[in-house]
Amino acid sequence: MNHLFRWRRLARLTFMLLYFLINVLCASQQTVQSETQQVKGIVGQSFSFQERVIKTGNLLYGDLDSIANVYPGREGKITLEKRFENRLHLNNVTRYFTLSDLHIDDAGVYTVENTDEEKKTTKFELTVYNVVSKPPVTECDRSSCSVVCSVDNEKEVTLTLYRGEEILNQTSSPDLTTDPSLHLEVEGKNYNSTYSCVASNPVSNETVLVPKCCSEDGHPNDADSEGMTLGMVIAVICVLVASGLVGLAIYLRKRGNEHSQDSSERVQVDIEYATIIPKKRTDNQEERTDIPELESHRTDIPELESRRDNPNLTSVYDILLLHRMAASGDVDTA
Repeated sequence: MNHLFRWRRLARLTFMLLYFLINVLCASQQTVQSETQQVKGIVGQSFSFQERVIKTGNLLYGDLDSIANVYPGREGKITLEKRFENRLHLNNVTRYFTLSDLHIDDAGVYTVENTDEEKKTTKFELTVYNVVSKPPVTECDRSSCSVVCSVDNEKEVTLTLYRGEEILNQTSSPDLTTDPSLHLEVEGKNYNSTYSCVASNPVSNETVLVPKCCSEDGHPNDADSEGMTLGMVIAVICVLVASGLVGLAIYLRKRGNEHSQDSSERVQVDIEYATIIPKKRTDNQEERTDIPELESHRTDIPELESRRDNPNLTSVYDILLLHRMAASGDVDTA
């Protein structure tokens, strides 16, 4: 009887012990799961793993051993994974492990082991994103009052079309080789509404206002058409004025050259020079007889022939002859 009672008591104690161990294991497993954090980082920026390490601790990456550790009295030290060198350190103020200049391939699971007083393990699942690009309006068809906007595809990028605050359409593509795009055709009653195209991912967003391609009546925007027409008219006028100025400049230059040439020809016609050929005088000849001989030989000079043809011309020879005759007394100087 006593033996049976002892076995029951032992079985009860064993059951209670197993129950306690199972509860402890479940509680610890639940604690580990609750400490895992989903975090996001941006390429080129810094990220801090928000678990303070005051005295001692380690940082683990994926299945690797610790990539940084802290000992009392010194800063965090990189021990593995050279690609983290000069980018991973322990912040002196916050006491957080901080990874700077993030790369896309820095994504993964990081574990902070804090061993200051009681061992505490915190896991961070880091995802790194690029900043989303601005979505350009790549097409604006005025004839159909429609637009198309697109965006360079990245991880978890979503493209959304809004009318005011209302979502009209939304798209995303898991295939990173294909860029998402959305087509918008404006209906008649909504011509004056404000439309926008928004590209977003979990860490950033960019918004572009969609230009108005049509007026209220559904036809191409008159203001834009008038602006284009006015611009074309102004351009044509400028071309015509420039052509006229160039033509006028060429004409004036040509006329100036012709005027200079005519003036030069007139000077050559009005002024002619005669060559003076002195005649030796013999001793038997008197001074007055030189003049008839000189006069008789004037016909032998070619330059004098032109003077006979044009009696109005005065040559250097005539001037010298008058001076000589005046000196001999044959010309009345009065």
